[in-house]
Amino acid sequence: MTKKKVLVTGGAGFIGGNFVQYMVHKYPDYEIYNLDLLTYAGDLTKHREIEKNANYHLIQADIADHETILPLFEREQFDFVVHFAAESHVDRSITDPGVFVRTNVLGTQVLLDAAKHVGIEKFVHISTDEVYGELDFNPATFFTEQTPLQPNSPYSASKASSDLLVRSYHETYNLPVNITRCSNNYGPYHFPEKLIPLTISRVLNNEKVPVYGDGKNIRDWLHVYDHCAAIALVLHDGVNGEVYNIGGHNERTNLEVVQTIIKALGKSEELIEFVEDRLGHDKRYAIDPAKLEQLGWEPKYRFESGIEQTIQWYLENKNWWENIISGEYQKYFEQQYKLQR
Repeated sequence: MTKKKVLVTGGAGFIGGNFVQYMVHKYPDYEIYNLDLLTYAGDLTKHREIEKNANYHLIQADIADHETILPLFEREQFDFVVHFAAESHVDRSITDPGVFVRTNVLGTQVLLDAAKHVGIEKFVHISTDEVYGELDFNPATFFTEQTPLQPNSPYSASKASSDLLVRSYHETYNLPVNITRCSNNYGPYHFPEKLIPLTISRVLNNEKVPVYGDGKNIRDWLHVYDHCAAIALVLHDGVNGEVYNIGGHNERTNLEVVQTIIKALGKSEELIEFVEDRLGHDKRYAIDPAKLEQLGWEPKYRFESGIEQTIQWYLENKNWWENIISGEYQKYFEQQYKLQR
């Protein structure tokens, strides 16, 4: 019996990296190919424990490079593609939108062309709830798969564009696809420019924690392990052409998240510093995952247990994030937040 070949793009990133490890361990009879350009957010140290596994393979390449991607698909004849690779930090998209268009839109189109060319079994496109725009603060309102796309940042606009491309390849060429849209993820190996790891690292160093605006923007938090299980379910059981929302029903204001971490680490809220709000900052995201739950998925982590596990991971893996927040990252941080000294 021929082993299934699964191409995971962006497998050196946060969610993609956790998914690679999930698949290598959960499906030892699959061949898992990790394709990543290894940009600033790419990190391979997370895969040291699986590097020698016979079913794990690393490919360094640019998804937007047609001359590399098409021959790769022809040579390997992948069965499944799970597409994470994307520029994903909203702040960076405000500074340099062009990079996001190239990777998130053109890169997706190149992958779709290659997938169509070789006739893959399933193309799963990992998107975000940010493509829906924002919700008001009414706790009874949620994003569903029927919510219109109304992206408000260059990042979310590039993801919405790629979502529409994926849909079009299903409608035009009958390519078997699924699109998943998740709420904010957290967990091990989260790059420290994002809210939760940024807060943990700065609190541990007794440094000021920047909070945009009044801190009342609300996000629905999903542990990355729950996300990985959901994606694997969609890969195997998702109905072709369908969109599936993945959310944890764990809504918190940004300020509440920061306060929870500060309290857990026994520090003072005097570390909080409110900074000028992000341009186009969406008020609230919240997902209704009922459609996915009908496939048999439910999250295992509530925010309380998930954030405790995440904080403990960062305490036990200081070397990983301390290496990242030195050098160029520090320059980026200072330019972005302009904290008082």
